[in-house]
Amino acid sequence: MSTKLTLRLDDKLINNAKKAARSRGVSLSKMVGDYFNTISSQQKKEIQESPVLSEISGILPPRTDVKKLIKSYKRHLEEKYR
Repeated sequence: MSTKLTLRLDDKLINNAKKAARSRGVSLSKMVGDYFNTISSQQKKEIQESPVLSEISGILPPRTDVKKLIKSYKRHLEEKYR
């Protein structure tokens, strides 16, 4: 069952959200509903992830050595800012 929900938001925010929904090929209602589903299901998780993080998760290989990754990134920054 669908029920209407009225939200009061800044005009600029609404326009940007509509553009984002249009670029994804979904309605704003669907996008908001998906967001609500995401945050509802995340309450069960110990670590909270944002919808954006959920979208990009899976970029790194599943067995990435985090310590090695951080060390490599620190090396990169040191070389970059010499």
